[in-house]
Amino acid sequence: MSLPLAGRHVACLMGGLSPEREVSLVSGAACADALERLGARVSRVDAGRDIAQVLTALKPDVCFNALHGEWGEDGVVQGVLETLALPYSHSGVLASALAMDKVKAKAVIAAAGVKVPGGGLYSRFDVARDHVMQPPYVVKPNAQGSSVGVILVFEGANGPPTEVLAPGWTFGDEVLVEPYVRGHELAVAVMDGKALTVTEIVPSTGFYDYEAKYGEGGSMHVVPARIPAEVAERAKAMAEGAHAALGCRGVTRSDFRYDDINDLLVLLEVNTQPGMTPTSLAPEQAAHLGIGFDDLVLWITEDAYARGGAGGGTTSR
Repeated sequence: MSLPLAGRHVACLMGGLSPEREVSLVSGAACADALERLGARVSRVDAGRDIAQVLTALKPDVCFNALHGEWGEDGVVQGVLETLALPYSHSGVLASALAMDKVKAKAVIAAAGVKVPGGGLYSRFDVARDHVMQPPYVVKPNAQGSSVGVILVFEGANGPPTEVLAPGWTFGDEVLVEPYVRGHELAVAVMDGKALTVTEIVPSTGFYDYEAKYGEGGSMHVVPARIPAEVAERAKAMAEGAHAALGCRGVTRSDFRYDDINDLLVLLEVNTQPGMTPTSLAPEQAAHLGIGFDDLVLWITEDAYARGGAGGGTTSR
């Protein structure tokens, strides 16, 4: 019996140039291992600025994009793959660029009727000088993922978040400031336009930061979430609506906060290339519905190849 990807050459793009490089290397390794178990000939590509030359030499049938963050997830690499006429996984140029820009994505999602937090873009120098809104609030880079650079400012804080002026701040001079929504941290994966289920994330640190997401024992995932069925259905509908409004394809993951006291559910952001690490949410949700990790990787790969067609090339939607 032949394996489903026998005879296919898949380039698995991982690593990259963003602060999320280490997470991408783990995601990419897990996906490459699965692709090999599925029978594919896999080229593991630690993506750099020579990616066009590397892929031109490799001539893969399809690219599995396991990059995270800027450059790999924001439409830039997608544009290179379009130019090379190579089928690739996940969202296209426009949806990738739009989803990565949190402020613009929120505007599009809100226009589609999905509730998002308030707030807006501010100069990091103004943010460090004085509170730009009444605490509690959240400060985050406008174009990063994995909670990189996120700062919480709680009620009673001694002053504004001066961390944004630290020498190591490399996330731009404009930051997104949003009201902090108390309550449950939720996530919903969408696959082929349909929401899978709702996960409740319980971080051991009290905040779902980078370490809570990827560190050993950093958080507990409860699937399905311990919320009323009506709220779960609302979250799934919102995730599907956001996925469609941004023009996403393949698998995405939407992140939410749910204030159970005030029955307030808000969508924080949409991730167009959700993590595929051992602790990642999308694979857990798929497994909860009986879709194993290899089957999920297979579906993502076949979805990409089908869109590109036998002659390569994709659409940028």
